[in-house]
Formats: sequence, C-alpha cells, structure tokens
Amino acid sequence: MRGLASTVMEAGSGRWTGRQVVLLLLVVAAAAPYGIGLGRSTLWDANEAFYAETARTMVETGDYVSPSFNAQPRFNKPVLPYWIIAGSYHLFGVSERSERIPIALAGLALIAVAFRLGSLVGSRDAGLFAALVLATAPRFLMFARRIIIDVHLAAFTGLVLLCFALAEARPDRRRPWLLLMYVAMALGTLTKGPVAILVPGLAILLYLASDHRLGDLRRLEAPLGALIGAVIVLPWYVLVYQAHGWLHIQSFVLQENLGRYAQTMGGSGRPVWFYLPVMLEFLFPWSLFVPVALWAAGRRAGVWGVIDGAAAGTADDLRVRRTLRLLLWWVLTFVIFFSLSRTKQDLYILPIVPALAALVGASLAAATDGGRSGANASVRVVALATGALLLVAGAGVMALFVAPGRYPLAGLGTVTVAAGVGGLAVIAFAATRRLHHAALALGACFVVAAWIFVTATLPDFERYKPVRPLAETITRTASATAVIGSYRLGIPSLVYYLRRPIVESYAPQQVTELFGSDADVYVVMADRDYQDIRDTLPVRTYVVDRRQWIDARAGELLAGRAFPELLLVSNRQP
Repeated sequence: MRGLASTVMEAGSGRWTGRQVVLLLLVVAAAAPYGIGLGRSTLWDANEAFYAETARTMVETGDYVSPSFNAQPRFNKPVLPYWIIAGSYHLFGVSERSERIPIALAGLALIAVAFRLGSLVGSRDAGLFAALVLATAPRFLMFARRIIIDVHLAAFTGLVLLCFALAEARPDRRRPWLLLMYVAMALGTLTKGPVAILVPGLAILLYLASDHRLGDLRRLEAPLGALIGAVIVLPWYVLVYQAHGWLHIQSFVLQENLGRYAQTMGGSGRPVWFYLPVMLEFLFPWSLFVPVALWAAGRRAGVWGVIDGAAAGTADDLRVRRTLRLLLWWVLTFVIFFSLSRTKQDLYILPIVPALAALVGASLAAATDGGRSGANASVRVVALATGALLLVAGAGVMALFVAPGRYPLAGLGTVTVAAGVGGLAVIAFAATRRLHHAALALGACFVVAAWIFVTATLPDFERYKPVRPLAETITRTASATAVIGSYRLGIPSLVYYLRRPIVESYAPQQVTELFGSDADVYVVMADRDYQDIRDTLPVRTYVVDRRQWIDARAGELLAGRAFPELLLVSNRQP
C-alpha cells in the first residue's frame, strides 16, 4: 500500500495551476461529508445492522472464526468485513460511528483510485475531475456512510484495476504492482467470495485478448499470485472446516454464488438491460456525461476503428490508449457478466464506478481545456441538459418533501435551492461556452447539498427511524426473561440495540403461538399488521409504544399520506 500511496502522490506532484487548486479544494470539500457525523444516525436496516451486530458478537464472544447473528450461524458471506468492523470496535469502542469508519475509508479509497485512473488516461485535471465526479455522487456518499460490503468489495477490486493499470503503464515496476494486485484480489475474495477473482480476471483476459497480447499472460506472475491468495484466503476456510466441516463452505459456494447466478433470489427477475440505467444512476448528477465519456474513450482508444489524432504517436499515447481500453473492458465485463445473472442487484456492478468516474473526468478535462470541437459540443449539450435536470429534480423534491403539509425534513429546502441555483449556473456557463465553470458549478452545488444533507437532513430523519426508541422502551419495561420478537419485519438492528436475541415471526400462527405462551411477550409490528391479527390473538394485548416509520410506497408519498407506524405490542399492560 505504500507504493500505491506514493503513486497517488506522484500524480499530484509538479506545479499546480490556479484551476487545479480550485478543483482540489472542491474535491476536499466533497470528501469531508464522508466522515462528518458518522455516529449521529442509528443503524440502517437491514445490511448494516447484520454486519454491525455480527462484528459486535465477535468482540463479545471472542470467536472470530464462526460469525453469528441473533444466536444463529451467519456464513452467507466471508469473514473479512466482520474482522474489519471488529477491529474498529477494538480501537474506538462499539458504536455506530466505529462500525462506519472503515466503510467511509473504503469510499475515500475509491475516490483516490478514481483520481489516479483519471490521471493515467488524461492529466491531473482529469484525475481531479474524476475524484470530484465520484465524491459528489449522492448514492455513493450514502453507500459509504453505512456498512454495505459492496463498497469494501469495490474498493478492493478498484485497487486490482489500478494496480494492473499501473503495471501496464510502468513496466519497470510491473512485478510490485502485480503483487499488490493479487493482495487486493485476495482481500476482495475474503470479502465477498470468488467473484472478486473471476470478474476482474475475466476483464483483464478480454483486455489482453482485444490487444492481441494473450502471450503476456505468462508475465502476470500467476503462480505467485495464487500463493498470495492461498496465504490470505485459505486459513479462515480451514478453521471453518475444522469447526463445522463442509456444511457452511458448500452452502456459501453453491447457494450464495452459483445459486444466485443461476436462479432468481430476493424478488422477481429483472430484465437483461437492468444495469444500463443503474450505470447512470450511480454517478448522478453526472449521469448524462457517461455516454459521452464512453464514446470519447472508445474513439480515442481506437475501439471504433478510428484513432483520434490527438491520441496517436508516442509511447505515452500508446499507454493512454491501452489504459482507456482496459477501463472500457472493465466496465463492459462487469455489466455483461451480471446482466446474464438470474439474480440482479444494482450493487453488483459497483466496482465499475472508479473506471466510469475516470472516463468522465478525462472527458471533462479534454472539453474544458480546449479539446476537439466535437467533444466540446457534446459536453456543452450534456451540461445544458444536466442543468435543466437539476431544476426539475429540485422542483420535485420541493413538491414532495418541502411543501406545507407534506414531509418536511430539515435542510431539504436549502438543498433544493442549491440544486436550483446550481442548475441555473450550469445552464448559464454552458450557454456561454464556459464549460470549466459549468463543471465547477455542478460539483459545487452538490458539495453544498452533501454538507447540508449530512449535518441537518440525516439527523432530522432519525424521527422516522423507530427501532432504537422502541428498543429503549423494551429495555425499560421488559424483564430479563421476557420474550422479544418482531412480526413480518426485517429489522435486524433491534438485535443490536437490545443486545439480546429476538424471535422473528412471519406467519399469523407463529405470532399467535408466541402470545399464547406463559412468558411476558413484546413484539414489534406494523400498525396495519396489528389491526389484521389483533382479534385473533389468544390474550388481551396492549400497545406499549408507537413510532412513525418511513415505509410508504411511491403512490402513498405522492398522495401525501401520513407515514405508517411501528407498534410495540405486549401481553403485559404498561
């Protein structure tokens, strides 16, 4: 990792122009919200709660081999994310802030990867634009502020991509970069399984094949890479086998990997083109720049059969063209591979975001530095459309959340104003052909929006997250022997806040049997579900606590209906 840090610093060496200093300051301002107020929000259900509680259980029991949640084994994913969070707990104590620090660092690492990739295919300006594009993407910001292990996987696979690109760009240091690549690949495998080897490896293979360089496979240090992977990955699997046999290993490989690829899991099937809009959504508000950037990269790399004259000639030009082709194959491989999967989740292709950001950054840098008139025209049209999109999006948020009688949240009004001002500024600058200022205005308005969102809106949103308050009520009123449960809810954070197992019920008969026991019973359920089963319960029940809960469908939001409630129901009168 020291080599990686040095090469990132190397990309930023040399004399800085005033425009680059402004861009750097904007990137720093955009990166700050990734670490601000990490502990001010309660856990998000469901993924974050699973990882936060499983790691807490590891620290409490001292068992770092066999993950468990709610007193049940949890082997559906490898162990590294739990170890990372547990390590943070040891350093900073068990808290929401502690479990989010590693994921925020992974997000920042991906931004750094985007910067270096952008620098490889363009200039320092391209790297700074790439970092700004990724840092100001709201969805990515939210992913990196809560435990979603796909961010860790994307960070490790992003390092795989960067290390291979640097090995290609710097043959004199090829071996160290390849060894670092295999370390990152192994850590990704210990994060989410063989996919961290299979898809990046396939992307690299297709890239070399497209360049008629399959003979270079012999130079990839594969035997040493296999040894590195074995040393990092196999010890935990050996310990799991010694403790449990093949059961959990087979379940993970067959169900969580092959099963998900071959069968539809977790809802209805999604169409083969599902990931095309997801690609754009990940980088909003820069989404409309993505198609232009892909086309420009393909043209410059000679993918479309014609090499842009600005990219032909020198050894550096060849390096740039090869890196562009690598990024294009990286994006294409991930999108096609998971498009063929029967189970599709948008986060499966998150590893493409640093490559996309780098391509967008290179496109913006070329257009704002007097590049080809055709590229300038395309970027200008996209900037105008993006400004208009911001105005529409701001108006929609204003109508849905800010208007009187709707769903007011602190800071959202200011966010919509920032979006409106930013949209107008982008349109004005693009209309007068000041594309650099248009890009800065777009980035700046989302930096402002991110700061407001994490300092005001997210803390205010806590009033619609009822699990911790309900857990506090249970702690005050329920005895140590009381049975705690949930009915038709996925709220694993209740286990984290209660520090005790709960009984999960999904069928009416299950909750009826629960209340029919002799124990004190406390069950969290939605108000609508309580109304459906209340008269069928075998004992008189009482509502001990109730809290508003955001679980409304789009139609209900548009109609302005009140949010539903979560109830704490007991067979003991409060």
